[in-house]
Amino acid sequence: MKSFVALAISAALAGCGVETATTAATAAAIKKQELEQGQKTMQQMQEKINAQMQQVQQRTAAESDK
Repeated sequence: MKSFVALAISAALAGCGVETATTAATAAAIKKQELEQGQKTMQQMQEKINAQMQQVQQRTAAESDK
């Protein structure tokens, strides 16, 4: 009987460990996805900034040619 109780407790604790590991893995995957999305957004914003800078340079060049 004692061994059954010990086995049941061990199984319950092992189950908690699996659940904790699964939760940690899920959280890590979510953080990775957030990081990737943030990097993508940053790259898109950099491209927009570069395009705006080119427009400003073109306008400045056109005005200085007048």
